[in-house]
Amino acid sequence: VQLAESGGGLVQLGGSLRRSCAASGFTFSSYAMSWVRQAPGKGLEWVSAINSGGSITAYGDSVKDRFTVSRNNAENTLYLQMNSLKPEDTAMYFCGKYDSSYLRRSVVPGMAKGQGTQVTVSS
Repeated sequence: VQLAESGGGLVQLGGSLRRSCAASGFTFSSYAMSWVRQAPGKGLEWVSAINSGGSITAYGDSVKDRFTVSRNNAENTLYLQMNSLKPEDTAMYFCGKYDSSYLRRSVVPGMAKGQGTQVTVSS
């Protein structure tokens, strides 16, 4: 399993970023995927998830109505559109792979994750 995130960076309060995660080494279209994040000095926080077909999505309360998760199974890519960014969104963001086609509303211990990329929101 290989997951490679891109699209991080520095953005101002209220700005937008689009994160991408390129997947390889497994049948991407068969697995639900997630985005998780980790702020400095804190544990992993579940952000969003999407089922294998892309028809069902879920969001954490802190990002609901601001973030949108999507996927392109033909291109083996997961996306996270982040709008109305706040300083508290500053964190390292990781894409993660669940072990089935069904999404979960949580981080699963031991789930495969990418190397992460930093998102910093300045006020």
